[in-house]
Amino acid sequence: MFFGKAFLAAALGALTLVSGAAQAADQTVVVGYQTDALPSSVAIANGEFDKATGVKIDFRRFNSGAEIFAAIASGDVQVGYVGSSPFAAATSRGLDVKAFYLASISGVDEALVVRNGSGVNSLADLRGKKLAAAPVSTDHYQLLALIKSLGLNEKDVQVFAIPQPDIVAGYNRGDLDGGFVWDPALTELKKNGKVLVTSKDVADKGAPTFSAWVATSAFAQDHPDFLKAFAAVIAKEQNSFVADKAAWGPDSENAKLLAGLLGGTPADQASALKNLNLLPVKTQASDEWLGGGEKSGLAKILKDTAVFLKDQKKISNVLPSYAAFVTPDVVIAVDKGAGS
Repeated sequence: MFFGKAFLAAALGALTLVSGAAQAADQTVVVGYQTDALPSSVAIANGEFDKATGVKIDFRRFNSGAEIFAAIASGDVQVGYVGSSPFAAATSRGLDVKAFYLASISGVDEALVVRNGSGVNSLADLRGKKLAAAPVSTDHYQLLALIKSLGLNEKDVQVFAIPQPDIVAGYNRGDLDGGFVWDPALTELKKNGKVLVTSKDVADKGAPTFSAWVATSAFAQDHPDFLKAFAAVIAKEQNSFVADKAAWGPDSENAKLLAGLLGGTPADQASALKNLNLLPVKTQASDEWLGGGEKSGLAKILKDTAVFLKDQKKISNVLPSYAAFVTPDVVIAVDKGAGS
């Protein structure tokens, strides 16, 4: 399922896709990222993205996908790493963006952690408890979906939509019984608690999520080769992680770079990487994910998420289709460039 060593060498050739990226070289491209442990974040830390694209990139760190979409809407950010729930909310409100690379799908890298001493030992114990998730995040969506699947609502379970640093602080004070979070908050909460359910568990209940790299549609149209070169770097680092686990261990240079960029220890970052659910670019290009137009799996997840968010009164509008916000063109180009 995953890339082989042949792709590693071929991916280096894909990094030469910079001729068109030079069109963007006269400007600084602003890219929003988050604290998730991703193999590609190494390329932020060591400057590989800038080198491969031939463009000066201003990487800006945000606490959530909702914040990144707000920055995209204001014109401050052209490319960003986001989750499917804020993606569905933003496009339902009229933001014109395209997902061009699927970073990960529902796995164990996001989870509901309940505090020791909270009295929560199973899902049946959630009634009357205080839980939190980042506003309009994939975790917020999955927490609400989980509660609904249990026949409960937000009157039965108090749900607080607050930033992850506030979740960690409230949890440690004992003000919260649990939080649906991603790293580094996930690692912090587990120090005094246990995982009750993971993102994959909730996906299996009918509420799948994903995280993706998106670009404004205007930027994607004007600078396709920048996105191809950018995505080739992501694929290269992802393949390295899949093919050479030793290079991403707790004592590795990669783990040290991630810790320097994202916080925590190299061991924390190496552990967090193991929780990811990654897909190779050839699989991403299929109808199940980015490909297929109206048949696109991502478009279906976005619409299903939007319907749920509307039912929860988090948004007021659901579009007939979300296919326009998904493109397989970039991963197809990277796959062809890799010769796979």
